[in-house]
Amino acid sequence: MRSALARRLSHVYWIGGSSGSGKTTIARCLAGRHGLGVYDTDAVMPVHARRMPADTAPYLGRFAAMDMDERWVDRTPDEMLQTFHWYHGEGFDEIVTDLLQLPTSRPVVAEGFRLLPDLVKPLLTDTRHAVWLLATPPFRQAAFDARGGTAWGFVAKTRDPQRALRNVLQRDAMFTDRLARQTTDLGLTALRVDTGTRENDLAHRVAAEFGLHV
Repeated sequence: MRSALARRLSHVYWIGGSSGSGKTTIARCLAGRHGLGVYDTDAVMPVHARRMPADTAPYLGRFAAMDMDERWVDRTPDEMLQTFHWYHGEGFDEIVTDLLQLPTSRPVVAEGFRLLPDLVKPLLTDTRHAVWLLATPPFRQAAFDARGGTAWGFVAKTRDPQRALRNVLQRDAMFTDRLARQTTDLGLTALRVDTGTRENDLAHRVAAEFGLHV
């Protein structure tokens, strides 16, 4: 069953990684260079949350019941990591459903932090079609600064935005460490992204991993 699903998704390239690692930028770059479609999993999170039955998404239900301070200020980064619904794979089936509805005549690159290694690997007919970008803390902080905080605007809705931001960045650092372990254990490709990494060089590295003509 899973192998048949993998064959149906053999035209998909996958870029996972933590927030602020350059996934969207690289996906759009590759799309422009190689004529790929782009499926942004972040953009459809609200749609997926509404489509998910409550009994299949217990972590989402508990998260939705919290106020902003409970989500981002009052809990430790480790608690945030261990209970975040998307990190448990809730809603991943919705991603697969969306991808199956796209035309197979055009390769597509799916990108987003919700693409967890253990969930993506069974969908691969070629493990070279998946890459995870692992941002260092300085790179993630630089990405936040460059965006003027817009990507994490939700922290401004808390009583202590600075603490909330620190919590989120620490949680994401731990998530990155988890991805590093998982990709190593599963024999998948992960690329380190630091402040010295140039966008064009990273795009070439990902394209080479994918086997796209560079």
